[in-house]
Amino acid sequence: MMLAELLLVADPNRERWVTTGASMIAIDSLVHNFLHRSGVLQRFGTDHTYGPACYAAGGCAAIIERLAERVDAREFNPAFPATFPHFVQHAVWLWCAEWGLNLCNGRKIDDTNPCQQIYCPAHSGCDRVALREST
Repeated sequence: MMLAELLLVADPNRERWVTTGASMIAIDSLVHNFLHRSGVLQRFGTDHTYGPACYAAGGCAAIIERLAERVDAREFNPAFPATFPHFVQHAVWLWCAEWGLNLCNGRKIDDTNPCQQIYCPAHSGCDRVALREST
């Protein structure tokens, strides 16, 4: 994620750097687990465990790219490119990160049961899939 950030802010006149940084996606456990818990992996027909499959054809990175095609990032900042996969990935990461919004963080919620955060803004559209089965 840091390399993408550096490419995006280092020199805005270097179009290749900005384009490369905007397209870079890092799938960490927070992003993968959000895609799993929210049901996105199931909806895209690519339910898998965290790891190399996240970067395989149809994996988490491809899903983030497809989602980025549906969001015009210029609505958030006119200087952004219209399709901005790194922005979407970073937004998901911030949604989950402890020093972000900390809303869908596996360290905060019980991953053996579906999420019970009824006040979450995404609650109505979330499938609330448990990562691990209850014991």
